[in-house]
Amino acid sequence: MNDPLISIIMRSYNEAWALKGTLPALKAQEYRNYELIVIDSGSTDGSHEMIRAAEPAHFVQITPAEYNPSRVMNHGMRLAKADRCLFLNADATPQGTNWLRPLAEALLNPQVAAVFSRQIPRPDCGAAFARDYDRCFGPNRDSVNWEHFFSMVSSGLRRDIWEKRGFREDLQYAEDDEYTRWCRSQGYRVEFVPESVAMHSHNYTARQLYHRSFGDARAMATTYKGQESDFTWMRWVLLPWMRDSVRDAVWCAKHGRLRELPQSSRLRWSQWRGKLHGFRQGWKDYRTGQAGAA
Repeated sequence: MNDPLISIIMRSYNEAWALKGTLPALKAQEYRNYELIVIDSGSTDGSHEMIRAAEPAHFVQITPAEYNPSRVMNHGMRLAKADRCLFLNADATPQGTNWLRPLAEALLNPQVAAVFSRQIPRPDCGAAFARDYDRCFGPNRDSVNWEHFFSMVSSGLRRDIWEKRGFREDLQYAEDDEYTRWCRSQGYRVEFVPESVAMHSHNYTARQLYHRSFGDARAMATTYKGQESDFTWMRWVLLPWMRDSVRDAVWCAKHGRLRELPQSSRLRWSQWRGKLHGFRQGWKDYRTGQAGAA
């Protein structure tokens, strides 16, 4: 066992259905020298027994009310022994035996603060969400041209850089986006590692998507470079909804899923309304009131 130790930090909550695949996939990795740290938020579905059977180095149990993503990830980093730490959500299943090594090797570069895997959606993923996975992680991904993109679901960090400033615990959403933007502002790199692949997706309802979009946008208002006057209904709801509706239609036609288009349109409407309202609220909470200023 010549490979240096890697720490894998996993967050879980009532995801026994996914752990049936995720834990064996970890065990099958050809990179063998790793420790597993699991922080579970009060699962009641049999997850605990499955996690204990995996013999993690640390198994921390908290209540759902205690869960804060930044606090949990900071705690996992403090427990970790390794200089390079990987994060894997319980419902993100590594694909193949080479999920771990590409992430670990990318973090050998002292100028690389964070890395993240390619994600592919589960077979039952709805059309709107499946297109988003193409845009974010696909071979011709749009995200390569975005100002910034990162996903903590299957990712890694260098401890020496995290020790300079961890995740902001006043954020309930988009803490990974804020942290990696800070890393880049300090001159470090954030890299996409497509050789590492995890399967992960959610089929949110319109209401769930609104709340998720609201939460992410509220947190991302902390790093938004524009002005409060930018948050108009035309710019943040109508025009992006129309744009996404057209692109969803093209994607659905290409993949033989046009019958899902009406549902995709409803989801996009909720998504963009949530973003507008979230940004407006975040501007009040974090910018006007200077709450949680870094």
